[in-house]
Amino acid sequence: MQSTSSQHVTRIETAIRAGLAARSAIAASWARSATLYRLDPAEARMEHRLTAAELALAQEKAGELLPTAAPHLDRLFQTVGALGACIVLADAEGVAIDRRGNTGDDRDFAAAGLWTGTAWSEARAGTNGIGTCLAEARPVTIHRDQHFLARNIGLSCSSAPVFGADGALIAVIDVSTARADLPEAISGLIGATVADAARRVEADLFNLTFPRARLVLVPGTDRGLGALLAVDARDLVIGATRAARQHLNLSGDLAAKPRPLSDILDQGTADGFDHAERAVIARALARSGGNVSAAARALGLSRATLHRRLDRH
Repeated sequence: MQSTSSQHVTRIETAIRAGLAARSAIAASWARSATLYRLDPAEARMEHRLTAAELALAQEKAGELLPTAAPHLDRLFQTVGALGACIVLADAEGVAIDRRGNTGDDRDFAAAGLWTGTAWSEARAGTNGIGTCLAEARPVTIHRDQHFLARNIGLSCSSAPVFGADGALIAVIDVSTARADLPEAISGLIGATVADAARRVEADLFNLTFPRARLVLVPGTDRGLGALLAVDARDLVIGATRAARQHLNLSGDLAAKPRPLSDILDQGTADGFDHAERAVIARALARSGGNVSAAARALGLSRATLHRRLDRH
Protein backbone atom coordinates (compact mmCIF):
# COMPACT_ATOMS: atom_id res chain seq x y z
CA MET A 1 0.00 0.00 0.00
CA GLN A 2 1.33 3.42 -0.98
CA SER A 3 2.35 5.84 1.75
CA THR A 4 0.67 9.24 1.99
CA SER A 5 3.81 10.82 0.54
CA SER A 6 3.90 8.40 -2.40
CA GLN A 7 0.20 8.95 -3.09
CA HIS A 8 0.79 12.70 -3.10
CA VAL A 9 3.68 12.42 -5.56
CA THR A 10 1.61 10.17 -7.85
CA ARG A 11 -1.30 12.62 -7.76
CA ILE A 12 0.93 15.53 -8.78
CA GLU A 13 2.62 13.60 -11.57
CA THR A 14 -0.75 12.43 -12.90
CA ALA A 15 -2.16 15.98 -12.90
CA ILE A 16 0.87 17.36 -14.77
CA ARG A 17 0.78 14.56 -17.39
CA ALA A 18 -2.97 15.10 -17.87
CA GLY A 19 -2.39 18.77 -18.71
CA LEU A 20 -4.58 20.05 -15.88
CA ALA A 21 -2.42 23.19 -15.58
CA ALA A 22 -4.62 24.89 -18.17
CA ARG A 23 -7.73 24.40 -16.01
CA SER A 24 -6.43 24.62 -12.45
CA ALA A 25 -4.33 27.31 -10.77
CA ILE A 26 -2.99 24.72 -8.31
CA ALA A 27 -2.00 22.33 -11.11
CA ALA A 28 -0.38 25.24 -12.96
CA SER A 29 1.74 25.93 -9.87
CA TRP A 30 2.62 22.24 -9.61
CA ALA A 31 3.74 22.32 -13.24
CA ARG A 32 5.94 25.37 -12.58
CA SER A 33 7.44 23.66 -9.55
CA ALA A 34 8.27 20.49 -11.47
CA THR A 35 9.24 21.77 -14.93
CA LEU A 36 10.46 25.33 -14.39
CA TYR A 37 12.14 24.91 -11.00
CA ARG A 38 12.84 21.16 -11.34
CA LEU A 39 11.78 20.36 -7.80
CA ASP A 40 11.02 16.84 -6.61
CA PRO A 41 7.75 16.60 -4.63
CA ALA A 42 9.18 13.68 -2.67
CA GLU A 43 12.23 15.64 -1.51
CA ALA A 44 12.27 15.32 2.26
CA ARG A 45 14.08 18.60 2.93
CA MET A 46 14.01 21.50 0.45
CA GLU A 47 14.13 24.19 3.12
CA HIS A 48 16.55 27.05 2.45
CA ARG A 49 17.32 29.25 5.44
CA LEU A 50 19.36 32.46 5.45
CA THR A 51 22.24 33.02 7.82
CA ALA A 52 21.75 35.55 10.62
CA ALA A 53 23.74 38.12 8.64
CA GLU A 54 21.70 37.51 5.46
CA LEU A 55 18.44 37.79 7.41
CA ALA A 56 19.55 41.06 9.02
CA LEU A 57 20.34 42.44 5.55
CA ALA A 58 16.93 41.38 4.22
CA GLN A 59 15.21 43.03 7.19
CA GLU A 60 17.20 46.22 6.69
CA LYS A 61 16.32 46.23 2.99
CA ALA A 62 12.61 46.03 3.90
CA GLY A 63 12.86 49.59 5.34
CA GLU A 64 9.55 50.94 6.64
CA LEU A 65 7.71 47.70 5.88
CA LEU A 66 8.62 46.00 9.17
CA PRO A 67 7.61 48.76 11.63
CA THR A 68 4.55 49.62 9.53
CA ALA A 69 3.33 46.04 9.35
CA ALA A 70 4.08 45.17 13.00
CA PRO A 71 0.86 46.47 14.63
CA HIS A 72 -1.26 44.85 11.92
CA LEU A 73 0.53 41.53 12.42
CA ASP A 74 -0.08 41.85 16.16
CA ARG A 75 -3.80 42.42 15.64
CA LEU A 76 -4.00 39.59 13.12
CA PHE A 77 -2.32 37.23 15.58
CA GLN A 78 -4.80 38.22 18.29
CA THR A 79 -7.54 37.08 15.88
CA VAL A 80 -6.08 33.78 14.62
CA GLY A 81 -3.48 32.80 17.21
CA ALA A 82 -5.95 30.77 19.24
CA LEU A 83 -6.51 28.55 16.19
CA GLY A 84 -2.98 27.24 16.51
CA ALA A 85 -1.80 29.42 13.65
CA CYS A 86 1.40 31.34 13.07
CA ILE A 87 1.84 34.50 11.01
CA VAL A 88 4.72 35.12 8.65
CA LEU A 89 5.66 38.34 6.86
CA ALA A 90 7.77 37.49 3.81
CA ASP A 91 9.60 39.90 1.51
CA ALA A 92 9.39 40.01 -2.29
CA GLU A 93 11.90 37.15 -2.49
CA GLY A 94 9.72 34.93 -0.32
CA VAL A 95 12.02 35.15 2.70
CA ALA A 96 10.28 35.21 6.09
CA ILE A 97 11.50 38.42 7.74
CA ASP A 98 9.04 38.57 10.66
CA ARG A 99 6.61 36.20 12.35
CA ARG A 100 4.14 35.75 15.18
CA GLY A 101 3.33 32.47 16.92
CA ASN A 102 2.43 30.76 20.18
CA THR A 103 5.51 29.77 22.17
CA GLY A 104 4.18 26.24 22.63
CA ASP A 105 4.00 25.75 18.86
CA ASP A 106 7.36 27.31 18.01
CA ARG A 107 9.31 24.06 17.80
CA ASP A 108 6.82 22.51 15.35
CA PHE A 109 6.61 25.60 13.14
CA ALA A 110 10.40 26.01 13.15
CA ALA A 111 10.72 22.39 12.00
CA ALA A 112 8.19 23.09 9.24
CA GLY A 113 10.22 26.09 8.08
CA LEU A 114 7.72 28.71 9.20
CA TRP A 115 10.45 30.73 10.82
CA THR A 116 12.35 33.93 10.09
CA GLY A 117 15.07 33.48 7.50
CA THR A 118 13.37 30.63 5.63
CA ALA A 119 12.82 31.08 1.87
CA TRP A 120 9.33 30.18 0.64
CA SER A 121 9.45 31.22 -3.01
CA GLU A 122 8.02 28.69 -5.48
CA ALA A 123 11.55 28.20 -6.80
CA ARG A 124 12.63 27.03 -3.34
CA ALA A 125 9.54 25.33 -1.91
CA GLY A 126 7.18 24.68 -4.81
CA THR A 127 3.47 25.39 -4.47
CA ASN A 128 2.84 27.06 -1.10
CA GLY A 129 0.94 30.02 0.30
CA ILE A 130 3.78 32.56 0.23
CA GLY A 131 5.49 31.47 -2.98
CA THR A 132 2.33 31.03 -5.04
CA CYS A 133 0.95 34.34 -3.75
CA LEU A 134 4.15 36.01 -5.01
CA ALA A 135 4.03 34.16 -8.33
CA GLU A 136 0.41 35.07 -9.03
CA ALA A 137 0.24 38.45 -7.23
CA ARG A 138 -3.11 37.62 -5.64
CA PRO A 139 -4.46 36.19 -2.37
CA VAL A 140 -4.25 32.40 -2.26
CA THR A 141 -5.07 29.57 0.11
CA ILE A 142 -3.00 26.42 -0.28
CA HIS A 143 -4.71 23.72 1.75
CA ARG A 144 -2.72 20.68 2.90
CA ASP A 145 -2.25 18.33 -0.09
CA GLN A 146 -2.40 21.25 -2.52
CA HIS A 147 1.24 21.91 -1.56
CA PHE A 148 3.83 20.61 -4.01
CA LEU A 149 6.31 19.17 -1.52
CA ALA A 150 4.97 16.17 0.36
CA ARG A 151 6.72 17.44 3.49
CA ASN A 152 4.32 20.42 3.58
CA ILE A 153 0.98 18.63 3.15
CA GLY A 154 0.23 18.94 6.85
CA LEU A 155 -0.05 22.73 6.53
CA SER A 156 -2.93 24.94 5.50
CA CYS A 157 -1.78 28.42 4.43
CA SER A 158 -3.67 31.61 3.53
CA SER A 159 -1.60 34.43 2.04
CA ALA A 160 -2.21 37.92 0.66
CA PRO A 161 0.16 40.22 -1.24
CA VAL A 162 1.27 43.63 0.00
CA PHE A 163 1.89 46.23 -2.71
CA GLY A 164 4.07 49.29 -2.19
CA ALA A 165 3.17 52.90 -2.90
CA ASP A 166 4.42 52.50 -6.48
CA GLY A 167 2.21 49.48 -7.12
CA ALA A 168 5.04 46.93 -6.94
CA LEU A 169 4.61 43.72 -4.94
CA ILE A 170 6.87 44.05 -1.90
CA ALA A 171 5.69 41.45 0.62
CA VAL A 172 3.28 38.68 1.56
CA ILE A 173 1.38 38.14 4.80
CA ASP A 174 0.72 34.47 5.50
CA VAL A 175 -1.28 32.66 8.17
CA SER A 176 -0.47 28.94 8.46
CA THR A 177 -1.85 26.21 10.66
CA ALA A 178 -1.18 22.51 11.01
CA ARG A 179 -4.65 21.78 12.38
CA ALA A 180 -6.61 19.30 10.26
CA ASP A 181 -9.94 19.94 11.99
CA LEU A 182 -10.54 23.55 10.89
CA PRO A 183 -13.84 23.87 8.96
CA GLU A 184 -13.66 25.24 5.42
CA ALA A 185 -15.69 28.28 6.50
CA ILE A 186 -13.03 29.17 9.08
CA SER A 187 -10.30 28.84 6.44
CA GLY A 188 -12.23 31.25 4.23
CA LEU A 189 -12.60 33.69 7.11
CA ILE A 190 -8.85 33.52 7.78
CA GLY A 191 -8.14 34.28 4.12
CA ALA A 192 -10.39 37.35 4.19
CA THR A 193 -8.80 38.56 7.44
CA VAL A 194 -5.29 38.20 6.00
CA ALA A 195 -6.28 40.14 2.87
CA ASP A 196 -7.75 42.92 5.01
CA ALA A 197 -4.54 43.16 7.05
CA ALA A 198 -2.48 43.39 3.85
CA ARG A 199 -4.64 46.27 2.54
CA ARG A 200 -4.23 48.13 5.84
CA VAL A 201 -0.44 47.77 5.68
CA GLU A 202 -0.56 49.12 2.12
CA ALA A 203 -2.64 52.11 3.20
CA ASP A 204 -0.21 52.96 6.01
CA LEU A 205 2.80 52.67 3.69
CA PHE A 206 1.01 54.92 1.20
CA ASN A 207 0.42 57.51 3.92
CA LEU A 208 4.10 57.42 4.85
CA THR A 209 5.16 57.90 1.24
CA PHE A 210 2.85 60.89 0.67
CA PRO A 211 2.60 62.56 4.11
CA ARG A 212 1.56 65.98 2.78
CA ALA A 213 -0.80 64.82 0.07
CA ARG A 214 -4.58 64.65 0.20
CA LEU A 215 -5.72 61.04 -0.06
CA VAL A 216 -8.72 60.42 -2.29
CA LEU A 217 -10.69 57.16 -2.27
CA VAL A 218 -11.40 56.21 -5.87
CA PRO A 219 -15.18 56.33 -6.44
CA GLY A 220 -16.96 53.34 -7.87
CA THR A 221 -14.75 50.75 -6.17
CA ASP A 222 -15.53 48.33 -3.39
CA ARG A 223 -11.92 47.88 -2.34
CA GLY A 224 -12.13 49.77 0.94
CA LEU A 225 -8.75 51.10 1.92
CA GLY A 226 -7.15 49.75 -1.23
CA ALA A 227 -8.01 52.17 -4.06
CA LEU A 228 -6.36 55.45 -3.01
CA LEU A 229 -4.92 58.42 -4.89
CA ALA A 230 -2.40 60.91 -3.48
CA VAL A 231 -3.25 64.44 -4.63
CA ASP A 232 -1.06 67.52 -4.11
CA ALA A 233 -2.09 71.13 -3.43
CA ARG A 234 -2.47 71.76 -7.16
CA ASP A 235 -5.02 68.95 -7.49
CA LEU A 236 -2.49 66.83 -9.36
CA VAL A 237 -2.31 63.09 -8.74
CA ILE A 238 1.19 62.18 -7.61
CA GLY A 239 0.59 58.63 -6.39
CA ALA A 240 -1.81 55.70 -6.59
CA THR A 241 -2.11 52.37 -4.83
CA ARG A 242 -2.09 49.11 -6.77
CA ALA A 243 -5.90 48.84 -6.59
CA ALA A 244 -6.31 52.42 -7.87
CA ARG A 245 -3.81 51.82 -10.68
CA GLN A 246 -5.69 48.73 -11.80
CA HIS A 247 -9.11 50.38 -11.61
CA LEU A 248 -8.03 53.57 -13.42
CA ASN A 249 -5.46 51.99 -15.76
CA LEU A 250 -2.56 54.03 -14.36
CA SER A 251 1.11 53.15 -14.67
CA GLY A 252 4.58 54.61 -14.25
CA ASP A 253 5.98 57.17 -11.83
CA LEU A 254 3.02 59.45 -11.15
CA ALA A 255 5.10 61.82 -9.01
CA ALA A 256 7.42 62.47 -11.96
CA LYS A 257 4.52 62.94 -14.37
CA PRO A 258 1.52 64.10 -12.32
CA ARG A 259 -1.91 64.38 -13.91
CA PRO A 260 -4.97 66.46 -12.93
CA LEU A 261 -7.33 64.62 -10.62
CA SER A 262 -10.31 65.64 -12.75
CA ASP A 263 -8.71 64.06 -15.82
CA ILE A 264 -7.95 60.79 -14.06
CA LEU A 265 -11.44 60.53 -12.60
CA ASP A 266 -12.90 61.63 -15.96
CA GLN A 267 -15.10 64.24 -14.34
CA GLY A 268 -15.44 66.24 -17.55
CA THR A 269 -14.32 69.48 -15.92
CA ALA A 270 -13.13 72.19 -18.29
CA ASP A 271 -9.52 73.33 -18.24
CA GLY A 272 -8.34 76.92 -18.43
CA PHE A 273 -8.00 80.00 -16.26
CA ASP A 274 -11.70 80.41 -15.55
CA HIS A 275 -11.99 76.87 -14.22
CA ALA A 276 -8.91 77.33 -12.07
CA GLU A 277 -10.17 80.63 -10.68
CA ARG A 278 -13.57 79.10 -9.88
CA ALA A 279 -11.87 76.27 -8.02
CA VAL A 280 -9.71 78.71 -5.98
CA ILE A 281 -12.71 80.86 -5.06
CA ALA A 282 -14.81 77.82 -4.17
CA ARG A 283 -12.11 76.52 -1.83
CA ALA A 284 -11.68 79.92 -0.19
CA LEU A 285 -15.43 80.21 0.42
CA ALA A 286 -15.58 76.68 1.79
CA ARG A 287 -12.73 77.40 4.21
CA SER A 288 -14.40 80.59 5.40
CA GLY A 289 -17.75 78.93 5.87
CA GLY A 290 -19.31 81.08 3.12
CA ASN A 291 -18.10 84.39 4.60
CA VAL A 292 -17.28 86.50 1.53
CA SER A 293 -15.24 89.08 3.47
CA ALA A 294 -13.06 86.40 5.06
CA ALA A 295 -12.63 84.61 1.73
CA ALA A 296 -11.60 87.91 0.07
CA ARG A 297 -8.98 88.55 2.76
CA ALA A 298 -7.60 85.02 2.35
CA LEU A 299 -7.31 85.58 -1.41
CA GLY A 300 -5.76 89.04 -1.07
CA LEU A 301 -8.73 90.69 -2.81
CA SER A 302 -11.17 93.42 -1.85
CA ARG A 303 -14.70 92.35 -1.03
CA ALA A 304 -15.99 94.22 -4.08
CA THR A 305 -13.49 92.49 -6.40
CA LEU A 306 -14.45 89.08 -5.09
CA HIS A 307 -18.14 89.89 -5.59
CA ARG A 308 -17.48 90.90 -9.22
CA ARG A 309 -15.65 87.61 -9.84
CA LEU A 310 -18.43 85.67 -8.18
CA ASP A 311 -20.94 87.40 -10.43
CA ARG A 312 -18.84 86.56 -13.50
CA HIS A 313 -18.64 82.88 -12.60
